[in-house]
Amino acid sequence: MRGVELARGVELLVRQVGHWQQPRWSAIASAGNVSRADLVHRLVQEIANLTADAEGEPRRGVPRLDNDLALPDQLRVVATDLLAAGPPDEILARAATEVAATRTAL
Repeated sequence: MRGVELARGVELLVRQVGHWQQPRWSAIASAGNVSRADLVHRLVQEIANLTADAEGEPRRGVPRLDNDLALPDQLRVVATDLLAAGPPDEILARAATEVAATRTAL
Protein backbone atom coordinates (compact mmCIF):
# COMPACT_ATOMS: atom_id res chain seq x y z
CA MET A 1 0.00 0.00 0.00
CA ARG A 2 2.90 2.35 0.73
CA GLY A 3 4.04 1.98 -2.86
CA VAL A 4 0.72 3.41 -4.03
CA GLU A 5 1.16 6.34 -1.64
CA LEU A 6 4.65 7.05 -3.01
CA ALA A 7 3.56 6.76 -6.64
CA ARG A 8 0.63 9.09 -6.01
CA GLY A 9 2.83 11.65 -4.26
CA VAL A 10 5.36 11.62 -7.08
CA GLU A 11 2.60 12.06 -9.65
CA LEU A 12 1.16 15.02 -7.73
CA LEU A 13 4.58 16.64 -7.48
CA VAL A 14 5.28 16.10 -11.18
CA ARG A 15 1.91 17.68 -12.05
CA GLN A 16 2.75 20.62 -9.78
CA VAL A 17 6.13 21.35 -11.38
CA GLY A 18 6.08 19.65 -14.77
CA HIS A 19 5.03 22.78 -16.64
CA TRP A 20 7.52 25.13 -14.95
CA GLN A 21 10.00 27.07 -17.03
CA GLN A 22 13.52 27.96 -15.87
CA PRO A 23 12.63 31.15 -13.93
CA ARG A 24 10.27 29.21 -11.65
CA TRP A 25 12.89 26.52 -11.06
CA SER A 26 15.47 29.18 -10.17
CA ALA A 27 13.21 30.92 -7.65
CA ILE A 28 13.87 30.36 -3.97
CA ALA A 29 11.68 27.69 -2.39
CA SER A 30 9.18 28.90 0.18
CA ALA A 31 10.90 26.84 2.88
CA GLY A 32 14.62 27.51 3.13
CA ASN A 33 17.18 29.42 1.18
CA VAL A 34 17.70 27.13 -1.80
CA SER A 35 16.21 27.20 -5.26
CA ARG A 36 13.22 25.07 -6.10
CA ALA A 37 15.46 23.11 -8.47
CA ASP A 38 17.96 22.42 -5.68
CA LEU A 39 15.14 21.27 -3.43
CA VAL A 40 13.76 18.83 -6.01
CA HIS A 41 17.24 17.56 -6.85
CA ARG A 42 17.80 16.91 -3.13
CA LEU A 43 14.61 14.83 -3.17
CA VAL A 44 15.79 12.90 -6.23
CA GLN A 45 19.09 12.17 -4.45
CA GLU A 46 17.33 11.08 -1.27
CA ILE A 47 15.10 8.63 -3.15
CA ALA A 48 18.14 7.31 -5.04
CA ASN A 49 19.87 6.80 -1.66
CA LEU A 50 16.87 4.89 -0.33
CA THR A 51 16.93 2.69 -3.43
CA ALA A 52 20.63 1.95 -2.99
CA ASP A 53 20.04 1.09 0.65
CA ALA A 54 17.12 -1.21 -0.23
CA GLU A 55 19.24 -2.99 -2.86
CA GLY A 56 22.29 -3.26 -0.61
CA GLU A 57 24.29 -1.20 -3.09
CA PRO A 58 26.59 1.77 -2.45
CA ARG A 59 25.04 5.20 -2.67
CA ARG A 60 25.93 7.20 -5.77
CA GLY A 61 25.45 10.84 -6.61
CA VAL A 62 22.63 11.62 -9.01
CA PRO A 63 23.98 13.97 -11.67
CA ARG A 64 22.64 17.49 -11.67
CA LEU A 65 21.71 18.02 -15.30
CA ASP A 66 22.22 21.37 -17.01
CA ASN A 67 18.51 21.74 -17.66
CA ASP A 68 16.28 21.87 -14.57
CA LEU A 69 13.30 20.99 -16.76
CA ALA A 70 14.55 17.38 -16.59
CA LEU A 71 14.02 17.17 -12.82
CA PRO A 72 10.46 15.78 -13.03
CA ASP A 73 11.72 12.98 -15.26
CA GLN A 74 14.63 12.26 -12.91
CA LEU A 75 12.17 12.06 -10.04
CA ARG A 76 9.96 9.62 -11.91
CA VAL A 77 12.94 7.40 -12.74
CA VAL A 78 14.33 7.18 -9.20
CA ALA A 79 10.85 6.60 -7.75
CA THR A 80 10.26 3.78 -10.24
CA ASP A 81 13.65 2.30 -9.30
CA LEU A 82 12.74 2.42 -5.61
CA LEU A 83 9.39 0.72 -6.19
CA ALA A 84 11.08 -1.97 -8.31
CA ALA A 85 13.57 -2.66 -5.50
CA GLY A 86 10.71 -3.91 -3.31
CA PRO A 87 11.84 -2.13 -0.14
CA PRO A 88 10.17 -2.54 3.24
CA ASP A 89 7.17 -0.36 4.06
CA GLU A 90 9.18 1.93 6.32
CA ILE A 91 11.45 2.94 3.42
CA LEU A 92 8.46 3.57 1.18
CA ALA A 93 6.83 5.60 3.94
CA ARG A 94 9.99 7.68 4.36
CA ALA A 95 10.14 8.34 0.61
CA ALA A 96 6.47 9.32 0.52
CA THR A 97 7.02 11.67 3.46
CA GLU A 98 9.99 13.29 1.68
CA VAL A 99 7.89 13.80 -1.46
CA ALA A 100 5.05 15.37 0.52
CA ALA A 101 7.45 17.66 2.39
CA THR A 102 9.03 18.78 -0.87
CA ARG A 103 5.63 19.56 -2.37
CA THR A 104 4.81 21.69 0.64
CA ALA A 105 8.17 23.47 0.57
CA LEU A 106 7.87 24.45 -3.08
